[in-house]
Amino acid sequence: MTRTIAIANQKGGVGKTTTCVNLAASLAAMKKRVMLVDLDPQGNATMGCGVDKYAIERSIYDVLVHRVPVAEVRCSAGDAGFDVLPANGDLTAAEVELLQVDGRERRLRASLATVTGDYDYILVDCPPSLNMLTVNGLVAADGVIVAMQCEYFALEGLSALLDTIRRVAESVNASLELEGILRTMYDPRNSLTNEVSAQLHAHFGDRVFRTVVPRNVRLAEAPSHGMPAMYYDKYSRGSRAYLALAGEMIRREERLAAETGSD
Repeated sequence: MTRTIAIANQKGGVGKTTTCVNLAASLAAMKKRVMLVDLDPQGNATMGCGVDKYAIERSIYDVLVHRVPVAEVRCSAGDAGFDVLPANGDLTAAEVELLQVDGRERRLRASLATVTGDYDYILVDCPPSLNMLTVNGLVAADGVIVAMQCEYFALEGLSALLDTIRRVAESVNASLELEGILRTMYDPRNSLTNEVSAQLHAHFGDRVFRTVVPRNVRLAEAPSHGMPAMYYDKYSRGSRAYLALAGEMIRREERLAAETGSD
């Protein structure tokens, strides 16, 4: 069964796109069938997968606005082993155009329903804001991974995002849940980092992933080479962290499946 996961945070610069690209590559390396959906008009996830956002003929914009089938728009991330539903600047117009459409918040969900059998995981990179594109991502998802730095203001932003997730679950997508909180750019030498991390554990328990993503130069460099970090430097701390995260996610799902099966 396909699991669709949105990676979200309305705050920019927290490693959301880095997480989406590298988690997709890591899950693919573990023989999972994966598609990354780029819902950000900046198209950073698209470029980070090695797909030229300026050269594509069609994008997620055409899927959302003109209802072009996903199968006609998706493309390969090459050696990284997963598919990409790419984005570019055209997507900016979708925000306005979708406002005139009935069922606008369900457009992505309906489109992805046609290809769910092709994948084990669909990862959705949401834009760094709580707009109609992000709502489409949340409505299409089964779970949400919140990528966040362990900083004071991050907790405030987390509260707003969780409120949005709750409202989407109550009104449009009852199956939506918090998949987990991922601590990014993690520096255990920083006392504030440790303090915020402790607060997250106190409030969310095992919803906080055990895996943390450290500050890592290789993670920052990889997108400029158009490849996930594990193909840029597979021995880097960042690459190993995302492989660990993929393993943690898979084990968690296997455990939940076993528990459900035993009921």
